[in-house]
Amino acid sequence: MSTSSTTHDVTFLRLNSLPMLLEREIESMILDGRLSVGGRVNENQLAATFGVSRGPVREALRSLEALGLVELQPNRGVFIRRLEIGQVVEVYGVRAALFGYAGRLLAERADPAVIARLRAMLDDMSAAARAHDFDRYYPLNFAFHDLVVASTGNTVLAAQYRGLVKQLRLYRAGNLMTGNTLELSNAEHARMVDAIARGDADAAWQACFDHVERGKERLLARSVPPGASSQEKSA
Repeated sequence: MSTSSTTHDVTFLRLNSLPMLLEREIESMILDGRLSVGGRVNENQLAATFGVSRGPVREALRSLEALGLVELQPNRGVFIRRLEIGQVVEVYGVRAALFGYAGRLLAERADPAVIARLRAMLDDMSAAARAHDFDRYYPLNFAFHDLVVASTGNTVLAAQYRGLVKQLRLYRAGNLMTGNTLELSNAEHARMVDAIARGDADAAWQACFDHVERGKERLLARSVPPGASSQEKSA
């Protein structure tokens, strides 16, 4: 291989991987709150922060728009997406259907190795719930759900589910669980794993679907839609 060919290949890889790297970095900034929900994205500032031109930043933002994390407003620019209450309900509905399907697929396989990993995570979450350790429970909860969808082997399902979870994080301005709901949530996890371990596809689908639906109810009961009146808050 000639030196010029090698240089061309390196340049091609650098230019094509850069937008993907920027996408991951900007996504992280959105999900951890460094870029505020509803705020305008300053492309020049991001380009300066990362030491790149605006081109790769724009390409990264287009990818994030496809994921539902940012939105382009004509003649105004790119903004971090703000979910309204109706959109949250719609996203949760699709998420519940996908998670139910994931439970069904796992039950049909009843893979002992996957079940063992899920039970180990249940034990860790139980310990965190008993201690009311939100900081420990929260990432374990995400990891548990992700293991369920990843273990199906259905990459389309996993990608769509993860995208919906990211969108919902735009609405959840923090951990809305209380000590009691940690234990309720993990009891639901246990029912899911038991159904999967039995190979009961229908029960696994129902348990996984219901878990997401109850999570939606818990979130909506403890969160306030932007601009809600005092009557709406107490409804």
